[in-house]
Amino acid sequence: MDALPLFSEPSPSNNHSSAIVASMGSITSPSSSASPSEKFPRSSLVSVAKRSEPGHGIYAVFSYKAHSDDRNVSCVMGCYVPATNTWSHECLVPGLGENNVLKGCVMVSVGTSIYIIGGSVYNVEVRSQVLRYNVVSKEWSTCAPLITPRHNFACSVCDNKIYVAGGQSTLDGAMGVSSAEVYDVLLDKWTPLPDMSTLRYKCVGVTWLGKFHVIGGFTCNKMPFMDRCSAEVYDVENQKWDHVRGMWQLDIPPNQIVVIDNKLISSGDCLNVWKGQIETYDQDLNLWYPVRGSMKKTLLSSSCSLNRTNEGQTSEPLERVCLTMAPIGSYLYFMAGYKVSGDPSSCCMISMVHRFDTSAVNNQWETFEPVPVEGERELCSHCCVVQLP
Repeated sequence: MDALPLFSEPSPSNNHSSAIVASMGSITSPSSSASPSEKFPRSSLVSVAKRSEPGHGIYAVFSYKAHSDDRNVSCVMGCYVPATNTWSHECLVPGLGENNVLKGCVMVSVGTSIYIIGGSVYNVEVRSQVLRYNVVSKEWSTCAPLITPRHNFACSVCDNKIYVAGGQSTLDGAMGVSSAEVYDVLLDKWTPLPDMSTLRYKCVGVTWLGKFHVIGGFTCNKMPFMDRCSAEVYDVENQKWDHVRGMWQLDIPPNQIVVIDNKLISSGDCLNVWKGQIETYDQDLNLWYPVRGSMKKTLLSSSCSLNRTNEGQTSEPLERVCLTMAPIGSYLYFMAGYKVSGDPSSCCMISMVHRFDTSAVNNQWETFEPVPVEGERELCSHCCVVQLP
């Protein structure tokens, strides 16, 4: 199996926070080179190049360490290209001190730029910082910061503007916030929006039917069930919020919601990120129901096994450590990472990509060849899709 360079390990003295300059200033981009001894998966399935949507990259930010006992953890960005079924290393994420890992942030794309918004650094701070990465020039820059620092919040792009709402503004506070704001990428400016009617965090943001939807979430045990399973919908044209009861229907917040063919798509919640099937939302019935042909009980299960075809034997059980999904055209990609369970000293993961074709009648699922990956990776946020030039 051919291999690509894995994420390069940063120098212990490398602190990228000193590279950040004034708002919208350029940031020295960390090197994208990697040690030849490090491995990253490449799969050469011919069917992928023939049948995938061309010209897209799926970008994700991971916390990464080379060995299980390694204390040197870095925050890195990788890119998966469906047309070639390959992963590649992009760069380290700047602005983070040594061994500081970003969590609860959001990644969205506008044009050929990726924005990494907010988030928290464990036991350090909740961030208001916004970073921009140009996938063409490979350059980082800082944008105007959030008005309210936040993590575990809802975010989505509507008409090339970035909308955020809810989340938590402190590390130790159990309560969420109701505030919202919008970012104009051309003016590099955040503008406050009216507050939502409910305090929410771990809510999910998605743009649907021209409106910014903030779905699910919770604040504390006293928050009524009817609010936790509801949604707040911001009407961009009329600049007001509407409250939709029962739109999510579960007490647990959704894991991720995306749009394909103008339909809302989900596959699980925060506790069970894969529920055995893909579900879509019926607005008229205010109900989520299974997508035909999407049921796959063993897909991305928390404990699964892979066949060693060359030996005819079953490998050790795998424990899923990360999962995110990305819509491209009629395809829904599931990006998963597994760790071999039962061996605490192991620092080898299995990278797997599954694809569901929403336009097909039969054989909608396709699973690409699983590939071992050196080191440990964990998602810092859900991925985003960029149409490459």
